[in-house]
Amino acid sequence: MTANKPYRILLYYKYVPINNPEEFTSEHLAFCKEIGLKGRILVAAEGINGTVSGTVEQTDQYMKIMKEDARFADMVFKIDDSATHAFKKMHVRHRDELVTLRLEDDLDPTEVTGKYLEPKQFFQAMNDPETVVIDARNDYEYDLGHFRGAIRPDIKAFRELPDWVKENKDMFEGKKILTYCTGGIRCEKFSGWLVKEGFEDVAQLHGGIVTYGKDPEVQGQLWDGQCYVFDERISVEVNRKDHVIVGKDYFTGEPCERYVNCANPECNKQILCSEENEEKYLRSCTHECRVHPRNRYVIEHHLTEAELLERLQKMDEDVLENHY
Repeated sequence: MTANKPYRILLYYKYVPINNPEEFTSEHLAFCKEIGLKGRILVAAEGINGTVSGTVEQTDQYMKIMKEDARFADMVFKIDDSATHAFKKMHVRHRDELVTLRLEDDLDPTEVTGKYLEPKQFFQAMNDPETVVIDARNDYEYDLGHFRGAIRPDIKAFRELPDWVKENKDMFEGKKILTYCTGGIRCEKFSGWLVKEGFEDVAQLHGGIVTYGKDPEVQGQLWDGQCYVFDERISVEVNRKDHVIVGKDYFTGEPCERYVNCANPECNKQILCSEENEEKYLRSCTHECRVHPRNRYVIEHHLTEAELLERLQKMDEDVLENHY
């Protein structure tokens, strides 16, 4: 245990049949709470997908017990050291799918999936001019960081990806296709779907971006920006050779890697925003969000109606000044 990093974060998944997944879900929640873990785990009949945080001892205990179960004996855990917990609570939830694709004919990644490429192989494949790289994540994940030259699908949610590929099929025909995601689980199904759709040369980054960034040889090369993660860290570094900021402040377009949620609880849009602009624009993506009666920024900072009006007027004056 390192003195300054007494906690660890585990990221893992496994496609494997789980009988009575609802019962497994409730038992697993009790088990995680008993150990003292915090995090988010999804359970389905097709397997398990989780991110949890805990002390070194707690995470060791969790991995040991999981690997004693034959279903998860070979499950790979991606491990990050941490100074604190990465979650506030422990949730284990049952889902119909581990990743939501909602295919008419669902597929089993243990039967059909794209070729696995280790980090060095993926790095070499990206340099092939006949290769196209598809980011299998959401738009806000891509905007914070992505592989250099990767295609950003015009989608808001993972389930929209197959339709987007069908609409843009001419971009990929006759090409070698590489795909990647955070930890690898989304690519398992997406690459399998590409294979079933008739694309002949399909490969995926084994272990995802997180594994790529930790590889001692590749060291995250050809990755620009940061990698979005679904815990309180928000992002992690990937490229340990030459870090390039690709994120842009929502309000000014200046380089930025700091995500916040819009203060309007009915919007909650994730926006890249500096601390200065968070204060200036009340952490709100539009005027409508700024004047929403439940605006969280206004409530947190105890702004009176007069103070809010003054801030809004100042904003309007700045816009006019910049315009002229």
